[in-house]
Amino acid sequence: MPAPDGAPPAPAAGRSPHGLRAGLAGLTTRGRSFLAAGVTAIGCAYILDQDALLRVGVLLAALPLSAVLLLVRTRYRVASGRRLNPHRATAGQEARVHLRVDNVSRVPTGLLLLEDKVPYVLGPRPRFVLDRIEPRGYREVSYRVRSDLRGRYPLGPLQLRLSDPFGMCELTRAFAACDLLTVVPQVQKLPDSRLSGEWAGQGESRSHTLALAGDDDVILREYRPGDDLRRVHWKSTARYGELMVRREEQPQKARATVLLDTREFGHRGSGPASSFEWAVSCAASVGVHLLERGYQTRLLTDDGQCVPGPDSGGSNTIAESSGLLLDALAIVEQSDGGGLSRAEEALRLGGEGLLVAVLGSLDEEQIARLGRLRRRTGGAVAFLLDTGSWSGLHALAPGLGNGEFDAGVRRLRRAGWTVLPVRAGDSVPELWRAADRATGPGDARAPHREEAGA
Repeated sequence: MPAPDGAPPAPAAGRSPHGLRAGLAGLTTRGRSFLAAGVTAIGCAYILDQDALLRVGVLLAALPLSAVLLLVRTRYRVASGRRLNPHRATAGQEARVHLRVDNVSRVPTGLLLLEDKVPYVLGPRPRFVLDRIEPRGYREVSYRVRSDLRGRYPLGPLQLRLSDPFGMCELTRAFAACDLLTVVPQVQKLPDSRLSGEWAGQGESRSHTLALAGDDDVILREYRPGDDLRRVHWKSTARYGELMVRREEQPQKARATVLLDTREFGHRGSGPASSFEWAVSCAASVGVHLLERGYQTRLLTDDGQCVPGPDSGGSNTIAESSGLLLDALAIVEQSDGGGLSRAEEALRLGGEGLLVAVLGSLDEEQIARLGRLRRRTGGAVAFLLDTGSWSGLHALAPGLGNGEFDAGVRRLRRAGWTVLPVRAGDSVPELWRAADRATGPGDARAPHREEAGA
């Protein structure tokens, strides 16, 4: 019988492969006590020559042994299915796991004890007691899991324990099927902003594939009935001897790169409240926002790992591309690298378009290299994290480490970056609104203009 989500059920649990030995090993404390008492009574009856005591001992020993034989020779078969809702959960969000147990045999089952194996991060192991399941019948149960830590967690295998009516013996049989629950970082809704140097392939900032190098480079095709005669290219018509028309102008695809700094010594704090987890959530929010706005967005880390956008070698939709980006961010870990050289190389090879970088602590050399890299991009926005605010140093000694951080902010701004200083507790949507190229109280470029005029 198929599982609830339409997939084939997990392999059925039938008779134990170890036979009587597995049944004896499955004796409960009660069963072992009855067996020990029976053997002892039989021994005492033999020594004392007491027939009545012998009958009592045989009865005590036969009861758990009969339970073992009953479970070992049980021929009903059980199949299971698991369904996750949703398959991709957000950190801090609950997900529900639905289990279905099918009795695919022709005899009713006895008492069934279910236990699904889950990582401790998701909570305690769920346990269920199922009473008799009729032939060809099924039972459905569900439980909730929740994790504040992003990652990819296995669920299963499902364990099934069979028990006799007297509680003398329990046999555990496990299914082989497992499922993966992906917990992605939190994605915050960002406001629509017009960033300096960006273009979205439409409106007043629209770029076209035509008129790049003059009339000889116009893209042409044969005339088709219904084409506007004003689009006829007479020079090519005379050359080829048939009507040729200009193709309709096609807007170029807006490109964007989200650079995530994963260097371990570039971040502070631990767990969900660390600067690294803030950076991952920020990268997820910006990446999904740009994809929804029509950008061909790729994710790039400091060690050169890249998750391509929707049109880079495939035909993924925006939803699929967002899923790939979030899946990559769900399992990204801190690297032991010392710089951004690999990411810089990838950006030099194909860094056109908008660049949004989420950066940890930087030294002078890295700031200088990012400044030179700015010339190759259409627009550059940097979320520069003041990691000292995550370590609590500023709270213990106000002003400690701020001078070096502020100097880095000024150097990046002089290089043409739109720099958003980030401290613990800052909101990604508010920072993104500050990056809007419209002048206002929260304009991220205002400090740069004041410095230039100083």
